[in-house]
Amino acid sequence: MKKTDLLIGFIIGIIGAFIGVFLFITLFTDFEFVDGVIALKSQNSLGKLIALGAVINVIVFFALLKFNKELMARGVVFATIILTIVTLFV
Repeated sequence: MKKTDLLIGFIIGIIGAFIGVFLFITLFTDFEFVDGVIALKSQNSLGKLIALGAVINVIVFFALLKFNKELMARGVVFATIILTIVTLFV
């Protein structure tokens, strides 16, 4: 059981959520990335934005399971749980 696989999965989960946030802002709003984050924070919608970004982790999770990388998939789930807790407090 490699602990580094769990850490790699966690990092993949955080990066996946960041990519999801980036794609949502660039594709579905008229803002640039930084301006979109600032605008959504001023509207108290930053938590919702993080939750939408974490949807990418579902795809990553099932892709890792397909390639028999269970520990990495567990790390992605752990990252999603941490992002959920952050979303509650943002």
